[in-house]
Amino acid sequence: MRYLAIDYGNKRTGLAICDQSETFASPLQVLPSNPNVLIKKIAEIVESESIAEIVLGLPLNMDDSKGHQAKIVEQFANLLKKYIDIPINFQDERLSTFQAKEKIAPAELTRKKKKKRLDAIAAAQILETFLELKKQNPN
Repeated sequence: MRYLAIDYGNKRTGLAICDQSETFASPLQVLPSNPNVLIKKIAEIVESESIAEIVLGLPLNMDDSKGHQAKIVEQFANLLKKYIDIPINFQDERLSTFQAKEKIAPAELTRKKKKKRLDAIAAAQILETFLELKKQNPN
């Protein structure tokens, strides 16, 4: 099954995708977080890549509570559901950006290029975590 991961942010949104065997999660692209443009592009990817489900990063607080940003992500999910008729899974995304920064640090890229790719790498990290948990709990 193919999944599309979304790391929704105020300015930019990172997208990542996995292969059919659910083995590899790869950064796809970073898009501006304009909901109209973003939803259209996500719908195109869902169709062209035969995406079965979406994994949306949910930025929980360290005490597992939902803060302001988590509520914004949930609102985006509700909007997305109006245009895309596939399941949307939420995945705790705490520390995903930190882990993405660690992955991109060795790359010899300018600060600007790292920033441009970071959100897609964070989305891939969210998807990796989701796939690992799915393998551990195959219900």
